[in-house]
Amino acid sequence: MKNHKFHSDDFLKEFYIPEYILVAGGQVDVLSVGPTCPTIVFVNSKSGGQLGSELLVTYRSVLNENQVFDLGEEAPDKVLRRLYLNLENLKLNGDVLATEIEKKLRIIVAGGDGTAGWLLGVVSDLKLSHPPPIATVPLGTGNNLPFAFGWGKKNPGTNRESVLKFLEQVMEGKEMEIDSWHILMRMKSAPKEGSCDPIAPLELPHSLHAFNRVSDTDELNVSGYDTFRGGFWNYFSMGMDAQVSYAFHCERKLHPEKFKNQLTNQGTYAKIGCTQGWFAASLFHPSSKNIAQLMKVKVMQRHGGWKDLKIHHSIRSILCLNLPSFSGGLNPWGTPNQNKSRDRDLTPPYVDDGLLEIVGFRDAWHGLVLLAPKGHGTRLAQTHRVRFEFHKGAADCTYMRMDGEPWKQPLPVEDDTTRQGSLDSAFS
Repeated sequence: MKNHKFHSDDFLKEFYIPEYILVAGGQVDVLSVGPTCPTIVFVNSKSGGQLGSELLVTYRSVLNENQVFDLGEEAPDKVLRRLYLNLENLKLNGDVLATEIEKKLRIIVAGGDGTAGWLLGVVSDLKLSHPPPIATVPLGTGNNLPFAFGWGKKNPGTNRESVLKFLEQVMEGKEMEIDSWHILMRMKSAPKEGSCDPIAPLELPHSLHAFNRVSDTDELNVSGYDTFRGGFWNYFSMGMDAQVSYAFHCERKLHPEKFKNQLTNQGTYAKIGCTQGWFAASLFHPSSKNIAQLMKVKVMQRHGGWKDLKIHHSIRSILCLNLPSFSGGLNPWGTPNQNKSRDRDLTPPYVDDGLLEIVGFRDAWHGLVLLAPKGHGTRLAQTHRVRFEFHKGAADCTYMRMDGEPWKQPLPVEDDTTRQGSLDSAFS
């Protein structure tokens, strides 16, 4: 590895973006050679206890301050729209460096899985001709996205040497394409019972906010229904695992001072899992909220046509998995043996195969099976599309989670039809 203490100035020039590229009308810098790895950095300063704010300071000290953004102060879609608009204007004026930077641009995002998913969603939504690859610094509790792509799952150091080491990994890292998945959630409007918006104190995930609620003029909009849409890259889940995650995030939002580091957070998460009854679900979790009692699940068959998915009455959590990384880097699907591959047409999970792995869990003890060699959850199906239809009056709400961000979703009780949510694949 390079000795950054002696070569940091030359090394950092490879990431440097001139002021006039970042800010319209900024001071023009004439570079003899353009940067090989121009990089924009987004940091969630609230992630990782104090780590986020410390990392923000370090990155701003080693790069141009205008290359580093605090997500608590400015949303990434605004930043990137402004940057790419400026790049387009400069290219129209014949600026060769602007063209070069656009082609080579990379993004670093420091935060939890929700923050990483937020950036992925924004970049996908911009539909850029040269979408920049995204490197993720693991600042969350689970860090499934960073772990799936080799960035690790432990919170990093925040000093200069640690940042330089990560920048070197970004420069040498290989690009990789993954599937992205669209989610469409439609609930019948019920003015007498209140809104279908998620229940406070948590809101919808950023990956749904990125698209906002579907407008009246959108072709996906259906009269008399509230429609939401968004996307995920790692997983979507419903049931008791999302309920525990929701309780954890609520506690962290109400008492942020208690969540100072990753180890403490993981311990608190386990305690909340116990208090929520996740380790004794058969005693504390109403059977009416088990997956089979709450909804009908349909999967699209490979040759076409919907098929009802048989789900055992003991399953309390259902997971739609794109990456083989969940709950801190565990693989819920595992690797099916030859008999399962032949008899049920199951394959190992790949990030670019256009398939979701649908997995069920009974309780936390079932989840602990993942720690054992060849351990896995209940393999339900592999599919390129899945639909959830909630039974009429089965429950007044359910818990959902998408790429690490949970919410409590109310389900209107008085309804002549079922509630439907469908997940459809698309490739990034």
